[in-house]
Amino acid sequence: MLKKLSYTILFALALSSCSDTLDDINKNPNATETPLAPYLLTGTLKQGADLYWGDANNFNSTLLFVQHWAKIQYTEPDRYDVSNASFTSLWDKGYATLITDLNTIIKFPDAQANSNYKGIALSLRSWTFLLLTDAYGSIPYKEAGQNVTPAYNTQKEVYTGLLEDLKQAQSLLNAANGSITGDLVYKGDIVKWKKFVNSLRLRIALRISDREPALAKQAAIEATSDAAGVISSESETFKFTYTSSPQQNPASAWFETRDDFRISKTMVDQLDALSDPRLPVFAQLPSDASVGKYVGGANGLSNSDANSQGFAKTSKPGTYFLTSASPAVIASYSETLFNLAEAAARGYISGDAEQYYKNAITASFIQFGVTNPTTISTYLNQASVKYDASNYAKSIGTQKWIAFFGQGLDAFTEWRRLDYPVLTAGPATVLDGKIPSRLFYPGTEQSLNGASYKAAVAEQGKDVLTTKLWFDVK
Repeated sequence: MLKKLSYTILFALALSSCSDTLDDINKNPNATETPLAPYLLTGTLKQGADLYWGDANNFNSTLLFVQHWAKIQYTEPDRYDVSNASFTSLWDKGYATLITDLNTIIKFPDAQANSNYKGIALSLRSWTFLLLTDAYGSIPYKEAGQNVTPAYNTQKEVYTGLLEDLKQAQSLLNAANGSITGDLVYKGDIVKWKKFVNSLRLRIALRISDREPALAKQAAIEATSDAAGVISSESETFKFTYTSSPQQNPASAWFETRDDFRISKTMVDQLDALSDPRLPVFAQLPSDASVGKYVGGANGLSNSDANSQGFAKTSKPGTYFLTSASPAVIASYSETLFNLAEAAARGYISGDAEQYYKNAITASFIQFGVTNPTTISTYLNQASVKYDASNYAKSIGTQKWIAFFGQGLDAFTEWRRLDYPVLTAGPATVLDGKIPSRLFYPGTEQSLNGASYKAAVAEQGKDVLTTKLWFDVK
């Protein structure tokens, strides 16, 4: 009996020792036990820029839809021959990485994160939700991160909810509430963060303008009359600046090993017609020196037809976008001025819509390094560029489409909303002559959140690329 008791005690001790050892083995000695707000902020800024500027959501999808870029080989995305596995990264990383980490900051006790960290986190979370609803439509919003099978909210509910979230973010941001570190965009400048928040509020006001004009007007007035103001100079543009490999611009990394994109013929033709000095910034001359001019690739071609255009005879996107340190622009001064122009044109705010429009084009020129006043004045005075008050959507939509070059997700949204310029699907596209109006939901939503997914589709419309979203009324 004593021997049996001894064996039992020894066995229990061995199990205890083994468990302790395994626990120690499974600990990462380089990982912090408690997440820190500065590190989470740095991580979400970098990962958010990668998500916005990278291949899956930008140059291999939305930049093709709006005909900024085109494919010269592997043309399936340019022909819209894609599946619901093609658009998972925006959803998966948006929810599982960005929103999760930002929620962590928001929920920190004050001792771990002052109100400025929380205001920044709330503004970045709002931006992430905005990208998601702009792309997919109805999305999990109110229950996101709180339920393993969250219900979807309609696009109207998301937009109106984000306007309230951004009001809260604005109230949390105050330079007197403590400094922040880990901010790779504004370097802890709370005044600039407050301007970014107001600029997002103005952006959302215009998203809902064709559906909820009264609320849109109220939101535009609140955003522009807030004491902090909106983005008001190039130095306040919200952008993530990359460095060198491995922290390099995603497009730069792509072009180091692949050669399957060209600037779109649609864009080159438009810039040529306007004698636009941004063309040498947006495009490279073909490597075949005998061509001697910028040549865009046509969108929506079969692989063989795309190849036959000639790799050496067509123009790659400009090196401005393809260096390791090329910035990921997320909210530009130019965009804010275009938004002010539209808000004034709609009668939401006071101000001269035409002057805002001219200032927006000028800001875009400066953003891309075109600074000669005579060059800018000559461009603005062309009949085809002058502001048309009778069709502000055409004037603003066309120039905004150009200024958004490289920012696929927002260019795609604004093109659907303003309906300019008029784009035509390529000859080998598979949507009966239509251009996509949204992204597919990831297939995992059907298998892991099926009831909520089905309810969202029943309300919004079929989960296909051509279903128009709530904000897209035409």
